[in-house]
Amino acid sequence: MGGLRVLDRRVMSARAAARQLRIPPTTLIHWLEGEERQGRFHPPVLREEPTGSHDVTWGEMVEARYLRAYRGRNVSMQRLRPLIAGLRREFGVPYPLAHFTPFVDSRHRFLLEIQDRLDIPAGLRMVYQVGDGQLVLDNRVLDFLDQIDFSETADREARRIHPLGRNSPVVIDPLLSSGAATVQGVRTEILAELADAQVPVEEIAEDFQLPISAVKAALAWEWQPDAA
Repeated sequence: MGGLRVLDRRVMSARAAARQLRIPPTTLIHWLEGEERQGRFHPPVLREEPTGSHDVTWGEMVEARYLRAYRGRNVSMQRLRPLIAGLRREFGVPYPLAHFTPFVDSRHRFLLEIQDRLDIPAGLRMVYQVGDGQLVLDNRVLDFLDQIDFSETADREARRIHPLGRNSPVVIDPLLSSGAATVQGVRTEILAELADAQVPVEEIAEDFQLPISAVKAALAWEWQPDAA
């Protein structure tokens, strides 16, 4: 399956995706479709324009994973919209943040220039120039990239998310369970439902032929305090 086809793949509803992303459903819908506030329409951040659909593509889910790192800051997410639009134009792809290409060393100068041109506030910048002139990526960008598996194709598109980091078996993959979090192919929410029903972890692991450590990782993901 080609990279762009993977990113265009519709994986789940906005409500289900918000749960996987650990953000409120209304937040994700506003990022996807825009919102009306005080008589003014604020366009989508993740889409070029509203589509009327609350179904989420894999590319949108990956980009939303990036945006969530900036939630809670005193800067409007709308300030990121022109930057994402500029990256779309530069690279000719609908989901620029779901590709590794914008983040490689040779592109850091371009990111800096477009940020300066669009007056992107410091709290939303992807790359900074330090005292010796070196260009460095923001720590939130580095954390995001560390959680994403990118393909080895020319597109370098995102293929998998490790939401708890690479040391955890929990993965979000568009080709597994429609993009819901899994451990070794088993949906984490199924394992959590059993644990909530007081089924012992050891019994759950045996029933699904999973290591106990994998079941515990699934529960750690599902029982996160910031789950939507």
